[in-house]
Amino acid sequence: MVVDLEVTPGHVHPPAGVNPQLGIHKPVKASKGRSSRVLRRDFPSWKSTLWTTSCFLASVGGARLEDVERYAENRKSR
Repeated sequence: MVVDLEVTPGHVHPPAGVNPQLGIHKPVKASKGRSSRVLRRDFPSWKSTLWTTSCFLASVGGARLEDVERYAENRKSR
């Protein structure tokens, strides 16, 4: 479940709660696929690639959501 979303040029930071036994790759793949379909439906003239086939995933472990949000916000200002 995505709990927030920070978007910067070239990056999307969606802190999410995920069951570690199920893995994060499936929700990421589904999110990319769904958003790609919606954007291509709404902007049919868009011809370029929306997403790469790769992504960077990291666990924040027991970090507080506020700390994760602050990190993403600080990335915006760079």
